[in-house]
Amino acid sequence: MAILHSGTTIRPTKAELLETELSGPVEVLGSYRLDDPAGEVGVEAFVVRRGAELKHVVLTYRGAPLDVDGARLVSTMEHSALGRRWVYDGTTDPVAIDCYRRALRGEQREAVLELWADGRLVGTREPTVRLSTRTGAPTHGTTVRILRDLGDPGSAPALVAHWTGGEAVVADLGD
Repeated sequence: MAILHSGTTIRPTKAELLETELSGPVEVLGSYRLDDPAGEVGVEAFVVRRGAELKHVVLTYRGAPLDVDGARLVSTMEHSALGRRWVYDGTTDPVAIDCYRRALRGEQREAVLELWADGRLVGTREPTVRLSTRTGAPTHGTTVRILRDLGDPGSAPALVAHWTGGEAVVADLGD
């Protein structure tokens, strides 16, 4: 379960991160989170519209810098409850890639969001994007491809995101 701390502030905001990442204003159509089994890394994905284009942006939030070749730092942010967070492009973060691998294999679903205030659970919230595996999704393959540009969901085996008014393939497994 993904934990959201009630009454916290973050700087820059997620909207500002998305606009920086995509070089301009965006409309968030929905989002979802995937749980890191170790509970250390936040994995959050956004489906956004920028002009006529649909985009899928995956961000990871870490309590310390990631020392992995190829990992791309998007920004740092200040979280009023958690302190400094390092925000990475999730397509380059091994924890996010492993989450997508499990989701593609049907071993992981999007997380229910737990709302916490003053150290206690005060409610839950469902994600605004739901994931499903396309029938016949492969259980083999070593390369996870997390898509950034979204279009027609097609018919190939894949991980499909569903939000109010749309759906699109967001990831698949390659050989």
